[in-house]
Amino acid sequence: MSYWLSTFDLAPREALPGDRDVDVAIVGAGFTGLWTAYYLTSADPSLRVAMLEAEVAGFGASGRNGGWCSALLPTSPAALARKHGRDAALALLRAMESTVDEVGRVAAAEGIDCHFAKGGTVVLARTPVQLARARAHVEAESPFGIDVSLLSADQARSLCGATDVLGGVYTPHCAAIHPGRLVRGLARAVERLGVVVYERTRALSLRPGEVVTDRGTVRAPVVVRATEGYTSALAGQKRALAPLYSLMVATEPLPSSFWDTVGLARRETFADFRRMVIYGQRTADDRLAFGGRGAPYHFGSRVAPAYDADERVHAAIESTLVELFPALGPKPPVTHRWGGPLGVPRDWTASVGFDRTSGLAWAGGYVGDGVATTNLAGRTLADLVTGTPSPLTRLPWVGHRSRRWEPEPLRWLGINLGLRMMDVADARENRTGRPFRPAALFDRFIGE
Repeated sequence: MSYWLSTFDLAPREALPGDRDVDVAIVGAGFTGLWTAYYLTSADPSLRVAMLEAEVAGFGASGRNGGWCSALLPTSPAALARKHGRDAALALLRAMESTVDEVGRVAAAEGIDCHFAKGGTVVLARTPVQLARARAHVEAESPFGIDVSLLSADQARSLCGATDVLGGVYTPHCAAIHPGRLVRGLARAVERLGVVVYERTRALSLRPGEVVTDRGTVRAPVVVRATEGYTSALAGQKRALAPLYSLMVATEPLPSSFWDTVGLARRETFADFRRMVIYGQRTADDRLAFGGRGAPYHFGSRVAPAYDADERVHAAIESTLVELFPALGPKPPVTHRWGGPLGVPRDWTASVGFDRTSGLAWAGGYVGDGVATTNLAGRTLADLVTGTPSPLTRLPWVGHRSRRWEPEPLRWLGINLGLRMMDVADARENRTGRPFRPAALFDRFIGE
């Protein structure tokens, strides 16, 4: 159980009672599916929309993530520009920046207290190699007009008082949120708009005009796949998205004396420039919610509840937390440990699309940057499905199709080798003070 969902009554809604006919069937009641349903029914209240969820709303990444509502995309601005041109890349970047505020606007309008605090993001540089990476990051993003600032050591420490800080970067385009409150609140909001949410209803296959589930078949001229890290469980989708696990912990509420030193006064989200991703936030009730990658990819794109916890990875996350903030003591006061899969496309490029001929729509591949991106996806899908001309439907991620992942065992070998390389690179760079050049191979692998 994630900290974010630990206080909710998760008694499931009614399951699909049998075959049904609707106008739009949405598979997955996480952020992507819920935002799509929200904007569709807001645009056309006459639409009959049904959502099909294998567990309960928010069960997946939407209820397990780090709570970063950010303008981040898994693809760099330079890579977007190479593929689509500078103007198209800029349009997508600007759309993501405005999406952060749109999430806050809707939450306020719907009375969803998701603890939205737009304090921005600080990414620390804690070694000379990381400092060089921070400078390169600013140099790469500044030509695109991205609001990102290089910080001195004092400036970075004033935002996030971690150890060994040499500098960092800051962007204002991120809000810390409580994702559990947002996803559960959105589920109630779409129900008020007339959407029917069927829980404990597992989709088995998606075909033009219908979704076959373990409880019946839903027929609809429009079928939306919004399954992200659980996509591999659908018939024929084993190689569409690789489910990679990210794990988290949350501490007990920490005293004001701790925060006097650590800062995060505006609830800035934080990370550093290591290669193996870490991420954290100060929650509204003064906990540290902190996570990282490093859990293995499981053969055959398997997803299972047992993978939500990994003693080795959780121990490493807690050790990193103490390394950053020694005032926590040798054993941080952790109250919650959890994890879950996120969806990774072969080219690390998120996408959204609608094939009007087949009626099949999709969105996903956020690589862990989905809290805000799902909102943009939902608005875009609503315009595509209703045939509404808008700037959103012309953004360069619309209609993009990532190539499929390699078959096993190549997929297992390649992904886990990449994860191991990031781990080795961090250790080598910390020890030598020089960039680990072989890790650049991984940048090409993800299309940077």
